[in-house]
Amino acid sequence: MAAIGENLKINSERLWDSLMEMAEIGPGVAGGNNRQTVTDEDSEGRHLFQKWCKAAGCTMGLDQMGNMFARREGTDPDALPVYVGSHLDTQPTGGKYDGVLGVLGGLELLRTMNDLDIDTKHPIVVTNWTNEEGTRYAPAMLASGVFAGLHTQDWAYNRLDADGKAFGDELVRIGWRGEESVGARKMHAFFELHIEQGPILEAKDKQIGVVTHGQGLSWTEITIVGKDAHTGSTPMTMRKNAGLAMAHILVKVDEIAMSFAPHAVGAAGHINVYPNSRNVIPGKAVFTVDLRSPDLAVISAMEARLRLDAQSICDAMDMEVSFEKVGGFDPVAFDKTCVEAVRSAAVRLGYSHMDLISGAGHDACWINRVAPTAMIMCPCVDGLSHNEREDISQEWAAAGADVLLHAVLETAIITN
Repeated sequence: MAAIGENLKINSERLWDSLMEMAEIGPGVAGGNNRQTVTDEDSEGRHLFQKWCKAAGCTMGLDQMGNMFARREGTDPDALPVYVGSHLDTQPTGGKYDGVLGVLGGLELLRTMNDLDIDTKHPIVVTNWTNEEGTRYAPAMLASGVFAGLHTQDWAYNRLDADGKAFGDELVRIGWRGEESVGARKMHAFFELHIEQGPILEAKDKQIGVVTHGQGLSWTEITIVGKDAHTGSTPMTMRKNAGLAMAHILVKVDEIAMSFAPHAVGAAGHINVYPNSRNVIPGKAVFTVDLRSPDLAVISAMEARLRLDAQSICDAMDMEVSFEKVGGFDPVAFDKTCVEAVRSAAVRLGYSHMDLISGAGHDACWINRVAPTAMIMCPCVDGLSHNEREDISQEWAAAGADVLLHAVLETAIITN
């Protein structure tokens, strides 16, 4: 294998210009993006990506979930490809970099190889996974989940958005349903570059996160039934306040997560009380508790304590409570060889780095089930993401793409 020198780097200006041009499609209202999955804006972004890939000499594959695969050939026609990529869809109030950096960083990798006439034994494929965000169509990482065999294609096609429109119908409408069978492709390895979406790298003054694991996730929907009553005329001792019971449980959620520190986290972000009137004591509360850890045993223990403590609180307050597991996935341990390729690249390039556990779900978490996989992360300002104020520096983007380039070339094997 030819040596990979520390002076081998991507074109930072070209990558940044690509990020800014993609951000012009589906602009948000506060400087970010609203390019939700299988919308007209998503289609426009896909067309731009396709144009760039063809200009870079790639062939474009498209499967029946709309996953896009831009391929640069290798010198060995029988060698399995090394895949890179992420997603182009955004949250309704998303930033310019979440997912997009991984796709366009992969494209920049191919452009740099073209500039320097670098050939590899293994083909390299840049992927845009459909509906990673899961905001319009639940669950998140929908298309990579079908690719990895977690969901059936029919089930995915029948997911409905808030307006009752089916995912499969919308994919056809925007013209991005391919003919290729989903999951038919075999991979030598997969690498995903992503912003951290958390504050650790910036706080530790590190340029690169070497992602060793992905947190597992558990979503439990809790329903508490008390009694609607007038807030002014009902004595405090005679109330069945479902909102109050929920508040006690939310305090417990925080206590539970803290007891499994430092890597466990927990909160409730989806909360409804009924009838949700200013002068009515809530007779019902429905909320979803999100518990995460890189250790499956810890997740199970937190789930058990949540149910036990919530039941005890509601029993003491004479209210009914029920629980439903509405989502989740197991923790991920990324491939050690791929992780080491990322770490070696950061060392070779002289970038400050640290091992990191991803707190969010990513397509790489599903692809890890079918191919050796690793992730590279760069910092984001104040750890802010899923927000139009999401921001990174050009230098951070370049460092992440440089590490991606070196890790991929080491894995795909330079032949000239």
